[in-house]
Amino acid sequence: MNFRLSVLLAAVLFVAACGSNEEPVAAEAVDPGVAMNAMFEEYVDRYLEMNPVRATFIGINRYNDRMANSNSPEYRAAAEAMDQEFLRRLLEFDREQLGEQDKLSYDIFRIQREQSLEGNQFPSHLQPINQFYSITNFFVQLGSGAGAHPFKTVKDYEDFLSRADDYSVIIDQVITNMKEGMREGVTQPRILMEKLQPQIEAHIVDDPKDSNFYAPVANMPEDFSDEDRARLTAAYEEKITNTIVPSYQRISNFLGDEYLANARETVGLYAQPNGAAWYEYMVRVRTTTDLTPDEIHQIGLDEVARIHGEMRGVMEEVGFEGDLKEFFEYMNSDSQFFFDEPEQLIQGYRDMSDRINELARGLFEIFPKTDFEVRRVEPFREKSASGGSYQAGTPDGTRPGIFYANAYDLSARPNWAMESLYLHEAIPGHHFQIMIQRENEALPNFRRIGGFTAFSEGWGLYAESLGKEIGVYTDPYQYFGGLNAELWRSIRLVVDTGIHAKGWSRQQVLDYMYENSAVAEARAVSEAERFMALPGQALAYKIGQLRIREIRNTAEKRLGDKFDVKAFHTEVLRDGAMPLSLLEAKIGRWIDAQL
Repeated sequence: MNFRLSVLLAAVLFVAACGSNEEPVAAEAVDPGVAMNAMFEEYVDRYLEMNPVRATFIGINRYNDRMANSNSPEYRAAAEAMDQEFLRRLLEFDREQLGEQDKLSYDIFRIQREQSLEGNQFPSHLQPINQFYSITNFFVQLGSGAGAHPFKTVKDYEDFLSRADDYSVIIDQVITNMKEGMREGVTQPRILMEKLQPQIEAHIVDDPKDSNFYAPVANMPEDFSDEDRARLTAAYEEKITNTIVPSYQRISNFLGDEYLANARETVGLYAQPNGAAWYEYMVRVRTTTDLTPDEIHQIGLDEVARIHGEMRGVMEEVGFEGDLKEFFEYMNSDSQFFFDEPEQLIQGYRDMSDRINELARGLFEIFPKTDFEVRRVEPFREKSASGGSYQAGTPDGTRPGIFYANAYDLSARPNWAMESLYLHEAIPGHHFQIMIQRENEALPNFRRIGGFTAFSEGWGLYAESLGKEIGVYTDPYQYFGGLNAELWRSIRLVVDTGIHAKGWSRQQVLDYMYENSAVAEARAVSEAERFMALPGQALAYKIGQLRIREIRNTAEKRLGDKFDVKAFHTEVLRDGAMPLSLLEAKIGRWIDAQL
C-alpha cells in the first residue's frame, strides 16, 4: 500500500516553454478532490508511523520493530499538533467544489479531527489501563504468536524483541501517569484494578518457558537455520527474563503497593473531575448523536419494556408456565441449554459458519474476500473478557478475521445465545462490515482503516435483528437468545447512563440486570465492570441499531416496491463506517436517485 501519493499529487505542475519566443504555459489546475485525497494519504502515512502497532494490525509491517509510547507528554503533544495541522489544511479546501464521495470524506475527516482535539481536555491518559483494556493484556496477545504480530521470518522474531524494549518504557510511562492521576484525583475504581492485578501476575514467571511469550520459540518455523534457532531462543529467554517479566513485576508492585489504596470507591465517571462534561463528550463520540444521557436512559427503559413483551410471546410458544422472571431462571439453569466442555461451545460456533454464510446470500450481494475463523478467548483474559469479540483480518490475506468466543464458566454461556452472537461478531456482522470496508480500495485509506463505534456496533446489533430474515432463529429458544441479546443492549443504555450520569452503584447495576434479563452471575459481573471501565461504549450498540433500522424503514416506505434489501445493505456497507447522521443523509441521496 503506497501512502506517499501526496509527493506526486500535491504539487502544481508547470510546463516550460520549448523556445525562447514562446509564451510560458499557465499552471495546470489541480483537482481539489485529488489534492485533498493526497493530503489524506499523507495523514495516514504519518499516523501509521506514529502508531506502529496499528500499522501491524492492518498488514503494514515496516514498523513492526516498535511500539508507540502514546501516553507520554511528547507523543500527546505531537498527536495534538498533527490534528490541528490537518484540520487547518482540510478547511482550506472549498467543500462545495468537491464531488459527493469527496464531500463525505471531508465531513468524516473533519469530525474525527475535531472530536480528537475536543477530547484532549479530558485526562484519560492518567488512567490508561483497566481490567478490560490494558497494554498488559494486549502485549501478551501481540507476542503470543496468535495475534497480529507475525512470527514467520527471522526479522519478525527480531522485531518483537525490539518491541519488548519499547513495552518496558511504556509500562514505566503508565506508572508515571497513574501516579500523577493519584495526585490529581483521577483514578480508576478500585474494584476494576483488583480484577486487573491477577491478570498481570499471570505473566510473572520464574522459567521463561512457562511464559506466553515463549510460544513463538516453541513454534519456530522449521525453515530457520540451526544458528538462527539457537540465537533467537537464547535472545527470547533473556528478553523474557530480564525485560518482559520485570515490566509485569513493576506494574504489579505499583498496583499492590500504591495504587489500590488510592483508587476510588465510586464507579461512575461523574465522580471524576469535570466528570459530567467528560461523560457527555463520551456519549457524543460513542453514539455520533446529540442525545443526552437522560434521553438515552429513557430510550433504554422503553426498549426493555418492549422486548419483555416479545419474550412473553416466546414463553407462550414453548408452553412455559410462570412469569417472565421464572422463565429467565429456567433459561439460565436447565441442563439442555449448556455444554459440558469448552470445546463443544467453540465447535458449535465453527459449525455455524458455512450454514449462515450461505443463508446470508438471501440478503446480501457483496461479501468479504478475507478468510474467517473462530478461536477461544485465551485463558489469561477470559475471566474479564466479553462473551465474544472480533479481530479484523488483513485485506492481503495474511491474517484472517477472528471471532473470539469466551468459554470461561460454561454455566454463563447458554447455547441459546449462540446464533445471535455469531450474527453479531461474524456473519453478517463485524466480519462483513469491517472487511468489506478494508477491502474497498476506492476509499481513502483513512476511511478503510477508521471506524465509528455507533456504526460498527450498531451494524452488529442490526445484523442480529436479521436472524429470522436470514433463516436462523427457527428454534424459539434461539429466537429468545436474539431477543435477550437485544434486551441486553437496551439494558446497557439504562445502566451505562445510570453508572456514569446518575450515580448508580455496582450493586444497583447488578440488581437491575438480574431483575430484567436472563443473565448468569459471571456474565453480569464482567459486563457491569466493563461498563464502568468504558464509559459510553455500551451505548453505541442500541443507538446505532435503532438509527440503522429507522433509516431502513424510511427507505422501504419511500421506495415501496422499488426497495431492494440487498442493494440497501450494499449501500450501507460499501462506503465504510461513518457518523449516523452522515449515513442517514447518504441513504437519503440513494433513495432520491431511485425516485
